[in-house]
Amino acid sequence: MYPAEIVLPMKAELVDNGFTDLTTAAEVENAVKQEGTTLVVINSVCGCAAGACRPGVVMAIANATIKPDRITTSFAGFDVEAVNKVRELHLPYPPSSPAIALFKDGNLVSMVERHHIEGSPAQVIAQHLISLFKEHCN
Repeated sequence: MYPAEIVLPMKAELVDNGFTDLTTAAEVENAVKQEGTTLVVINSVCGCAAGACRPGVVMAIANATIKPDRITTSFAGFDVEAVNKVRELHLPYPPSSPAIALFKDGNLVSMVERHHIEGSPAQVIAQHLISLFKEHCN
């Protein structure tokens, strides 16, 4: 598990921008299983999380006219129970961090895996998410 002094500032990048921090399996299940849409960002200490994923999701939320009902995050290697639950709910996709899952009415409707994030600029990730929001969010 990663030490808190490393993880907490990285968590704050999303939490300070309105994301709900999910730290337990029950919190994940409660958020995802609600009616409507839930975005879950599996945050990570890696460079692509810092340079593309976190800035991309923040940019998407700031610029989208249509947004998910809930925006949430859990941290890989820190919020182990929560991340394991997210990964269970996004099967058949393999574990990936960072990753971005969009659920609608409790069902996975879109998955952005690490290989989609790695090497992509934050602006590209943001535009992709905004298009997913338009497609799946009311």
